[in-house]
Amino acid sequence: MIPVTLMSGKAEGAAQFLTVFVIFLAVLAITYYTTRLVGKYQKFQGFNKNFEAIETYRVTGNKFLQLIRVGKRYFIVAVGKDEISLISEVSKEDIELNPDVNPVANDRFKQIFEVARDKITKRGDK
Repeated sequence: MIPVTLMSGKAEGAAQFLTVFVIFLAVLAITYYTTRLVGKYQKFQGFNKNFEAIETYRVTGNKFLQLIRVGKRYFIVAVGKDEISLISEVSKEDIELNPDVNPVANDRFKQIFEVARDKITKRGDK
């Protein structure tokens, strides 16, 4: 390694920049792998076949009604900022499940994405 006293001002500035850049890349890599590790851990923690939030309805800014399935039973609970309260149990026959809700949202996003992609490619062709 070249002693700092022998480097010129430009070389010293370049060495400092390179050092900071390498440290930045190291921090970025550590952050990336830590995020992936935490994501995988949380993915397996939340996987459970006996508990599922079927539907959520926002009542106010921080209060929700949720329809949840626990085993083969269904419940409506009120979820607030600091509390969860059981409203009632609901029979399976009273519930209307709509399996087409998510695909419609995905189709809408697909349409928006295609319009944006077309605008970008048209701009790039000019």
